[in-house]
Formats: sequence, structure tokens, C-alpha cells
Amino acid sequence: MYDIAIIGKGPAGISAAINANARNKKTIIFGGDSRKVLLSPSIPNYPGLPEITGMDFMSRLNEHLYKTDSVFVNKTVIAVYAMGDYFSIQAENDFYEAKKVILTTGVDFKKSIENEDTFLGNGISYCATCDAPLYKGKVVAVVGYNDESIEETKFLSQVCSKVYFVPMTKGNFDFAENVEIIKDVPVKFEGALKAEKLILKKSEVIADGFFVLKDSLPLSSLVPGLEVEGPHVKVNKNMETNIKGLYAAGDVTGKPYQIAKAVGEGQIAALNVSDEIS
Repeated sequence: MYDIAIIGKGPAGISAAINANARNKKTIIFGGDSRKVLLSPSIPNYPGLPEITGMDFMSRLNEHLYKTDSVFVNKTVIAVYAMGDYFSIQAENDFYEAKKVILTTGVDFKKSIENEDTFLGNGISYCATCDAPLYKGKVVAVVGYNDESIEETKFLSQVCSKVYFVPMTKGNFDFAENVEIIKDVPVKFEGALKAEKLILKKSEVIADGFFVLKDSLPLSSLVPGLEVEGPHVKVNKNMETNIKGLYAAGDVTGKPYQIAKAVGEGQIAALNVSDEIS
């Protein structure tokens, strides 16, 4: 049982982990380095570090973070469940427990595919590592929004008889013969009791299962019952959400999308969470 689980390893999450650790809280942080920060050619408005590159800034954040006693898990969190006086966190195939949770997932403006939420858990999955065994020897389709989806597709090709890969990013793909690349735009899922078909602008794919793989999951499916406003989590000045013990910080709470704001909110969340833990 951890004191605090932090979902997201960007500036807000790292700030929260550093401040929680300073108050001797047993902390675990999920995710990899923020791509938004890493890909920034420069960060001209962070106080004291004019014109630092995103890569250098991320390196300095990590250098500070790795001096703490925080536990690092580079896995995608699939769901966070409020269990009363603690939370259960599903990270791919593994489960973790924490007294409090801070969401620092960033914000993703990619719209869900129509009926994606409807069929989630019924033919649609956000985790190939978790659910691949369900489709052993069967046909699946992957809609890939990130680099990880390429590796997940390779894994699925070893388990499934056929894999359709719909890339939403540019790149060169080197897959096994049983992977078919479809360069088209997803529109909606169709089916009766479960997802059976993916309709694209120029074609369609029929499969036994579908995987939608992206950097951040819809907040409504990540935390059941969480109160949101569009792509943002509703919080008060203490960074508390509507779920007791669940906090949020950084871009996921809304504008401005600035690193300085994310770092400050991460600190506020960590201080208030720490005060709640005896």
C-alpha cells in the first residue's frame, strides 16, 4: 500500500512526487517522460531557465526525481478505482494500491471514435498486453496513436492469426506477414452486443476484437464517476476532484497549458494530499 500514487510523469507529476517525498510519503509514479516536454525545441518562459530545451528540462526534472525514494512504473494506467478508504490502480496486467491518487495525465484533445466508449470492455480494449490472450488465434484490429502501438501490434501478431493496423501517426512500419496496414481514418465502431466492425472513411474492418492505443485514455473510463468539463478534470483550489482522496494537477485541470503552472499545481496537490495522510 502506497501513500500516494501519481498517474503521469510530466512536470506536474514529478513536482508532486518530489514534494510528497520531502514529506516522507511512500510514493509511486506511473508513466514515461512527457513527450510534450521532450519535443519542445525551447521553453522561453520558465523562470530562471530561459531558452532551455524540452529535452534538457526533462533531464533536469528526472535528475531531481531520481534522488527521491519514489517508485517508478513505466506502464499505462488503464483504470483507477475508488475503494472507499483507498484506491486500486490497474496498470496493464498489474494492480497497485494507494491511499490517495494525483492525476497528472496531461490533456489529449483527440476525440474518441464514435461508439468507442459504448463498446469499451465489449470488443474494445485500451491494453494489448492485458487482453491479447482473449484473442489467441483470432482476428484483431489496432488503431495506433503512438509509438507504443507499433510494439503492441508486433506483440499481437505473435498471438493472433491476423492483425489490421490503422496508423494515426506517420512512420515506417516493419511488421510480420500477418499484419495488414490500413491507411485510413476511423469513423465509428458498429456491432450488436459487442464491437464487430470498424467503419473508416474509405473502408471497413471486421474483427473479433479492437485495440485503441493512445497516450492518454478518456477520463470517464480512466476514473469511473470523475466529474469533468470536456477534456479537463474539475478541481477546487486545493486540487481536489469530486472523488474523495483523488486530486489532479497540470494541463489536465485546464488552461493555461504552461509548465510553471503544472509544477505549481503538482506542489499544491502533494502538500494537500500529504496533510490528509496521517
